Amino acid sequence: MANGTILVAGGAGYIGSHVVRQLGEAGERVVVLDNLTKGFKQAVTTGELIVGDVGDYPLVSRLLAEHQVDTVMHFAAHTVVPESVALPLKYYGNNTCATRSLLQACIENHVKNFVFSSTAAVYGIPPDGYAGEETPTNPINAYGTSKLMSEWMLRDVAAVNPLRYIALRYFNVAGADPKGRIGQATPGATLLTKVACEAVVGKRSHVSLYGTDYPTPDGTGVRDYLHIEDLAAAHLNALSYLRTGGTSTTVNVGYGHGYSVREVLRMVEKIAGKPLVIREEARRAGDPAYLVARAERVRSVLGWKPQYDDLAAIVSSSLSWEQRLQKEPWT
Repeated sequence: MANGTILVAGGAGYIGSHVVRQLGEAGERVVVLDNLTKGFKQAVTTGELIVGDVGDYPLVSRLLAEHQVDTVMHFAAHTVVPESVALPLKYYGNNTCATRSLLQACIENHVKNFVFSSTAAVYGIPPDGYAGEETPTNPINAYGTSKLMSEWMLRDVAAVNPLRYIALRYFNVAGADPKGRIGQATPGATLLTKVACEAVVGKRSHVSLYGTDYPTPDGTGVRDYLHIEDLAAAHLNALSYLRTGGTSTTVNVGYGHGYSVREVLRMVEKIAGKPLVIREEARRAGDPAYLVARAERVRSVLGWKPQYDDLAAIVSSSLSWEQRLQKEPWT
């Protein structure tokens, strides 16, 4: 039996658009649903773009039926941690309630597979700085909690319905399409590599370094930085896994090692060939010293083979993308 169409919710955003591009290159039939509050039409390189909200039940249900969707990939979410602390109901409404509506539509339209964009924020602050899938979940902000609640809904729905799912818990996503076609274009982005590369091209006057007294080799926080291209590939691995009968599961997506903030900034300076203006600031509440993935499961269960596990590659693709945006701004 031929595979059905894939509905990608949030497919015009940073992560979703890279997955959509890879799905198109793999010959998949794709429909993208995005309200374009954070996404961009230019980012959708394959399939049909429907402008709308993932929480719009009548619209989603119609799309699932009309396009004979058998798989949903769900990226549509607010993702800014400080904003989630200030505006928790915004995050529970958009991230959790909208996911509940999407799941209802999936069940009633007999969707078989569901790939969910989750986050390492569900772990909070692991005691030793490393998080495996069995590490207790203890989110410390509404963003992480809203994603964990969605994971719980998936678990409970899949227990009593034919729907099978994979929840992918991302660590620190960075970089852009190595060929420079798409990347993160959201104004006011908070991801370190993008912020630093924006400073290189003159979009920002400086880079703020939050916390220099952590118990790490250079005093700055250590994170598992993951190239967007490898992350996108993990979604295609997840799709193949579900289509071949894999059972519902949750996996971390990360490299299993980290870089400090200073190491990232030094690499940006090296690739750019110019110094950054760096302002040292106080720690931000809730920032762990270390947050690195234990990521054996994504390799063993999904057969994931990352190709861009290299800080220079991450930074180079980020900087190339920012340089392109300077010449051809996205609006």
